[in-house]
Amino acid sequence: MLYDLNVPWSMDQYHPHQQRTISFLSELGYDTLALNHTITGSLPAAIINPIPAVPSFEIPKKTVLLRRCTLNIVDPSQNYRLPALAAVYDILALRPTTEKAFLAACLSLDSHSIISLDLTQRFSFHFKPKPLMTAINRGIMIEICYSQSMDTSGDGSSARRNFIGNVVAIVRATKGRGLVVSSGAQSVLGVRAPADVLNLLDVWGLKKERGLESLGVNPRGVVVNEGLRRTSFRGVVDVVEGG
Repeated sequence: MLYDLNVPWSMDQYHPHQQRTISFLSELGYDTLALNHTITGSLPAAIINPIPAVPSFEIPKKTVLLRRCTLNIVDPSQNYRLPALAAVYDILALRPTTEKAFLAACLSLDSHSIISLDLTQRFSFHFKPKPLMTAINRGIMIEICYSQSMDTSGDGSSARRNFIGNVVAIVRATKGRGLVVSSGAQSVLGVRAPADVLNLLDVWGLKKERGLESLGVNPRGVVVNEGLRRTSFRGVVDVVEGG
């Protein structure tokens, strides 16, 4: 089973456009997809999930749709109300934009299961093994969105150069472990078949075995762990309806 845990969602997005992306991903073999709502800035007083539980358009029969939130964090000392945010989504990811926020996401913050970085940016810090492996040992996966390598906004060549350098650094620091590879594609033009993704990953230093894990085993672990966190008592005893 293959997963794509980052299919961008927007309230302004035209439904047929979103439907085509989901249908195309399904045709390529991705069984479980997560619609991703990105939040920048402060959270509203009342936290509500704007992604509808049941989409207004028809989706392929065997496709599972999840609802995900990606929260941009700058200062980890602020109260981002992560538990309340995680409670209304199936998956919570953090996108740190500073070194302080990155270290906090790896070492101390909880309620999230994915660290998703904008790898087209040039960071002022290096990706060291210790914080990344600490996050992975805590069950937090590091996400790579391959569509960022096709960024054509602004200086596209600089964005691609930054992306490749950051991916190589992350693969080297983690030795290919604990990675989740998603599309992050705004349209069908940014989507690639699994075999093409594996070839790209191999070019960037991630071997095929680890690449397969990043498309299947690791994202499945995220989905299963998030499900247990929401339907069990302290992540240990599963709650069975009618039991």
